[in-house]
Order: sequence, then C-alpha cells, then structure tokens
Amino acid sequence: MEVDGLYFAYDGEWVLEDVHLSIPERTFLAVLGPNGSGKTTLLKLLLGILKPARGRVRVFDKAPELVSERFGYVPQNTNINQSFPVSVGDVVLMGRLGRGLRLRRRTKRDQELVRTALERVGMWSKRDRKMAALSGGERQRVLIARALAVDPRVLFMDEPTASVDAVFQTELYSLLKTLNETMTIVVVSHDLSVLSSYVGAVACVNRKVFYHDSAELTTEMIDRVYHCPVELIAHGFPHRVLRDHRDS
Repeated sequence: MEVDGLYFAYDGEWVLEDVHLSIPERTFLAVLGPNGSGKTTLLKLLLGILKPARGRVRVFDKAPELVSERFGYVPQNTNINQSFPVSVGDVVLMGRLGRGLRLRRRTKRDQELVRTALERVGMWSKRDRKMAALSGGERQRVLIARALAVDPRVLFMDEPTASVDAVFQTELYSLLKTLNETMTIVVVSHDLSVLSSYVGAVACVNRKVFYHDSAELTTEMIDRVYHCPVELIAHGFPHRVLRDHRDS
C-alpha cells in the first residue's frame, strides 16, 4: 500500500494533511490515535470508501476501489441486528455477497471458504448457533470470519477490541499473528494496548501521520499525537502512564 501527499476534509476542515505511507505486504500495522483524530477516515481511504481531496492511494499498484475484492473489512459498527435470528454460518456466508452470491446459487467453493474461515477463528463447531446467543468475543470472531470468507490479501479492522474483555484481546492478537503469515493486517485503535509483541509497524494519526516500521514508540511521538505526556512500560503489553502535568 502506498499513500502519497494525501489530504482529506469534512465540510471544508482538514482531517488529514500531507499523509505519506509505504506499507509492505504482510505487514501487521497498528493505526493509533485519540478519538476523532482521523484514524477511521484513513482506513476508509485505504479501502477506497472515501476519495482523497488531494494526493493518491494505491494498493497493489491500483486505486483501492479496483482491488476491493482483495480486502476483508471488520468495521467498528456492524449492521447485524442482534435480535434477528440469524445463524453464525449465515453471517459468514454474507461475506461472500461481494462475490455475486445475490445473483447465483451458493457454490461448493462458497461453502468451503465459509468453513475454512470459521475454523480459522475457532467457531466452526458453533456454526448453527444464533448470533444473539454468543458472547461479545464470539461475535467478534464471527465478524472476522465473515471478512476472511472473501479470502483476502489485506484484512482491515476498526477498533476490534472495543467491546471485549482482556482475555479475548490476547486471543485476538494471537489469531491475527497467525493470519498475518498469509495477509497484511491493518488494525485501527485509540488504545495503546494494541501494541502487542505481534504488531510490526505503527502509524500514529492526529491530522498528520507519523509512521514507524517497528512497534516501538517514543514518548515524543506519543506527545505529538495524544497531546499528553506519557511513558511506556512494557509488561507483555505496553501500559500507558501519565506523567505529572504540573509546570516544570
């Protein structure tokens, strides 16, 4: 993925300015920043959902909307009604709709990809269970499987740990590490705890984008993005510690 001189505005106000990124294939990228910093906007530009005001985005040397069939996407908010009696298997099958399933009968290939996706996230045994009966972590696994059902080369995830507990977060990063062996992973988060030992690169977003091709952040970088002095202490996962804000 390549981003060159990208600008984007809402209602005449710049949200992203002069963004430059070069992301090699099979990178595990964490996109970090405070709420309202432009993280999700950047993600949608990479997906081709939004168009830049200036600059360009290229994925596999093409405009992203031309290669969208290679993308899996897990949005922060889904349109699945939890009270609707839909099964796990049917939700994942929805991931195949982008392959024209509305216009044809489901094929053996569709069924194979659904099974493979559910097996990869450990949910095949619950394929007939209703979504409403699942825990938050299980539902998130199903949504990941739905994205994997398209057999993507890039998996985009927006705030995947926002409504799950710490145990599932650890399981999720372990799963993403395995998936990263065969695809690029882009995870958007406002939480620094996303910086597990699995992440390979970091883009900090707050109108500008600061990119590091490693998972290590400096306190200066965090200060510029979060506008708050912090120190990072790693104990398996990094922790955020606010320093004394009194004038020195």
